[in-house]
Amino acid sequence: MPSKANIVSTYALLVLIWATTPLAIVWSVSDLNNLWALALRFLIALPLVFSLLLLLKVKLPTDKISVHSYIAGACSFIGSQFFTYLATAYLSSGIIALMFGLAPIMAGLIGHFGFQIHLNRLQWLGMFIAVAGLAIICLGGSEHHIQPIGIGLMLISVFVYCSSIYWVKKVNAPLEPMAQATGSILVSALFALGMLPFIWQHAPTHIPDTKALVGLFYAVILASVVAMICYFKLIQNIKATTLSLTTVLTPMLALLFGALLNDEKLSVMIFVGAFVLIFGLFIYFYRDIKTSRNLAHKIKSGA
Repeated sequence: MPSKANIVSTYALLVLIWATTPLAIVWSVSDLNNLWALALRFLIALPLVFSLLLLLKVKLPTDKISVHSYIAGACSFIGSQFFTYLATAYLSSGIIALMFGLAPIMAGLIGHFGFQIHLNRLQWLGMFIAVAGLAIICLGGSEHHIQPIGIGLMLISVFVYCSSIYWVKKVNAPLEPMAQATGSILVSALFALGMLPFIWQHAPTHIPDTKALVGLFYAVILASVVAMICYFKLIQNIKATTLSLTTVLTPMLALLFGALLNDEKLSVMIFVGAFVLIFGLFIYFYRDIKTSRNLAHKIKSGA
């Protein structure tokens, strides 16, 4: 069992990577077809993770339950990212990250309707406030590369991502995080290979520019390898709703990175909508935050 400090540092690293990944995705498709950028991301990541697996001498089990877990994990990789990459044509990087801020609400709804997990009144209120914030963003972003089809694609992406968390936890395979990440990237790479015949006409005909290459390799090394090892490590050690809270912490950072590094123009209405959405998420998690603070206070007092 990893120490508390180890879990906290892993959590913080995941937040930082995921705050910058939407920008890396947008950069990678600046001089590449979006689905080719997605396919290359996992095809390049595959030999890297297998090299790490050999270096760390971690076994990759191939029994039925392990393969099941790899497939479940791949849904949060290429399954979710398929719709995210399609959404890059309609949304800025900051809004893509903001949409992933809805993951805790989506996870809560899946838990409520799929696993009979009770949601209290504050959580329902938080959901409605967050959806109102999303509506404000849609209304205020019509002139700022924010289109409804992109919002729809991201909602599907978030749904697939959250479903994957529950699926992996339900399978509960006794796998090392590195093995889980490698197996899921292998399944994702196989899916990417299957996509190639359908997107072959959009194959790159030249070496992409520096910006696209930086985005691609950032997505490969940090988002696909480092972040996913962190991700599966956290899945095994914290609750699904707590893990999805990482996406609450990333949107404002992502909006800032997008504005500073990609010159993304954001209107006052978009910032208002973002604030309302994040406030809704705060309301949704209010009881959990209060309980955690009270528990920490009791532990401190007892010490």
